Amino acid sequence: MHFEIPQATLVTLLLVSARCLAWMMIAPPMATGGVPRFIKVIFSVALALVIVPVAAPHAPQPELVPVVGSLLQQLLIGAGLGFLTRLLFAAVESAGNALDLFGGFALATAYDPMSRSATSIFGRFYALLCTVLIFATNTHLVIFGGFLRSFSALPLDAGLSLDNLDQALTHAATQLFVSALQIAGPLIIVLFIADISLGVLNRIAPQLNAFSMGFPVKIGLTLLLVGMGFAFMPRIVVGIASHANDLIATVTG
Repeated sequence: MHFEIPQATLVTLLLVSARCLAWMMIAPPMATGGVPRFIKVIFSVALALVIVPVAAPHAPQPELVPVVGSLLQQLLIGAGLGFLTRLLFAAVESAGNALDLFGGFALATAYDPMSRSATSIFGRFYALLCTVLIFATNTHLVIFGGFLRSFSALPLDAGLSLDNLDQALTHAATQLFVSALQIAGPLIIVLFIADISLGVLNRIAPQLNAFSMGFPVKIGLTLLLVGMGFAFMPRIVVGIASHANDLIATVTG
């Protein structure tokens, strides 16, 4: 028994898989060291099989120069959209890093095998929590749906507008700092008030040596505030995913 697959179908599968793989290597929740690369490759091909009927009419001719040019373009589109999504979700980890700094946990760093870099305690904890909440709240369906719709808005024979991408990246970078401040801001204010209170207490009663109690007090207060903030994290993750889809829709037109 012989099966013949048209060259146009193979070219379409290659180009769609390239965009999917470039996106998965950067965008959450797949862009983590916990997911092996061959799993990402297999998953990108599986997604491509679903998109092939939609993308096939826009595939280039099965010739070397058009295929290579389109392949580089798909890698650029996938990497750009993936970085845009990752930049927004980095706000959660940035909020954890800010809590580490103000809560006194920044003194302890550890090697993170997932991102292959040194990270602080709450920075890594918030990153893992964000990944878990993406799946727990079915936000991964929203993220994948927003990316797959890019094949309709930006087919294989269309180019990515670098002007729109620059504006979206600038907006995403601004939103990164704003979101991190919104997540960690109230907790940072409470920790700052605790520092001021300990300073005033040390000034009033120096014999108590309030600063020696500062580290355990701030650690306990940080753990308490982080625990209380868990109730708001699912809504924050869903909101970030929705905002990421809006930016992708703006970039792809």
